Amino acid sequence: MSTPSSSTDVTAGQEGTWQPRLALLVAATFFMEFLDGTVLTTAIPSIASDFNVAAADVNITMTAYLVTVAMGIPLSSWLAERMGARTVFCAAIAVFTVASLLCALSQDLTMLTLSRVAQGAGGAMMVPVGTLVVLRGTPKSELLRATAYLVWPGLLAPVLAPMVGGALTTFLSWHWIFLINLPLGIAAFIAALRLVPGTKPQGKRKLDWFGLLLTTLGVGALVVGLETLGGHAPGLLAAVVVAAGVLSLGGAVWWMRRTRVPLFNLGVFRTRTFRATSTGGFIYRLTISSVPFLLPLMFQDGFGWDPLKAGVMVAAVFIGNIGIKPATTPIIRRFGFKPVLVFASLASAATFALCAFLTPQTPEPIIFALLLFSGAFRSIGFSAYASVQYADIIPDELPSANAISATLVQLAAGAGIAVGALFLRLFDTAPVFGADQIAAYKGAFIAMGVLMLVSAADSLALHRDAGAEVSAGSARR
Repeated sequence: MSTPSSSTDVTAGQEGTWQPRLALLVAATFFMEFLDGTVLTTAIPSIASDFNVAAADVNITMTAYLVTVAMGIPLSSWLAERMGARTVFCAAIAVFTVASLLCALSQDLTMLTLSRVAQGAGGAMMVPVGTLVVLRGTPKSELLRATAYLVWPGLLAPVLAPMVGGALTTFLSWHWIFLINLPLGIAAFIAALRLVPGTKPQGKRKLDWFGLLLTTLGVGALVVGLETLGGHAPGLLAAVVVAAGVLSLGGAVWWMRRTRVPLFNLGVFRTRTFRATSTGGFIYRLTISSVPFLLPLMFQDGFGWDPLKAGVMVAAVFIGNIGIKPATTPIIRRFGFKPVLVFASLASAATFALCAFLTPQTPEPIIFALLLFSGAFRSIGFSAYASVQYADIIPDELPSANAISATLVQLAAGAGIAVGALFLRLFDTAPVFGADQIAAYKGAFIAMGVLMLVSAADSLALHRDAGAEVSAGSARR
């Protein structure tokens, strides 16, 4: 189907003009999607009480949402090609908003879970298609500014989710976690109709059904397996599910290298700056994603703090993210991608190592300052990776690069929690760092710091001028 166009077709790629309002709109929809992935955590006891079920059973609503988002992303690039990015993006907002209403109206766990699946389907389209809309209309000289808008939801949502969910549940009810999406979704839908450029469907490329089946099954199995590994009783089954996911994705890669019309153009991995996303960038996101999981646990389980105090302290990471954000683009333009990526990885590794030596006796201002710096380094690294991955991608490869990147981000977030939990269990079983309440956390933070060094090593292998067209583009103008 064709959508009327009121502006230059965005498929021209990298030849449009920078539209900050459009980027802000897309970022806002991302924030809704990312926030809803974890915001239910603090509301689980309340939901369990209302539905008269065990609290552990409510976890299925979170898993169902995350799995649906992850499995829906691979289909998004094809849908955007066939139906137009504007049509798919607006439809995704509508689905997400209606599904949020259904979540709030749910009378039992089954209805809530099914509504979360529908919500995840909308979220799966919003993330990659929204990014595609922004990137296709942004000149490379302005790519840093565009990604600076798109990065903040992924940085802030995991930190804000416990506080937002806790406040709404405490002062109103858990239903408001979903009801708050209604005015936001309606406003986003109206804004999308006004701001998103009209696009024409790009040809009639057939859908690679077998590649889609292998990819979605692989991604779904990995998310479920990683969620289980990060839980309290992982068992052998979780490892088997993860292995099945890896094998399925391996089969998808094998198939797409041989079929004439693959689901994704895997040639994007020949571009070194994009390949950094699946190597050092994946490890960076994985280790960073473990922090919002490890810190609250350590403060409550190891330090004996109450949830409110732990949440307020972790908010220092959020403040660091926001505080450094105006400076991330100038820093990258001044020093270039390679030095910034190496610095962000090494600095983050250092903060992990320092977190390992925190104790209940450590002055709270020092803990706050450490987490503040950790949040700042986190923001710099995320912004750099989000920009450099598209620096050398040609317009025709952008849909595949975008969908692959969005999938890897989802997997890295799940893997971060799973790996953090595994390290906790490992050092709890083998008390290398002692036998007190914080010994396992010390080992987990040190292990995460060592893992972060792998990301630094990968960044060191980049060319000195990697992504220079993006990092220096505006400076030359």
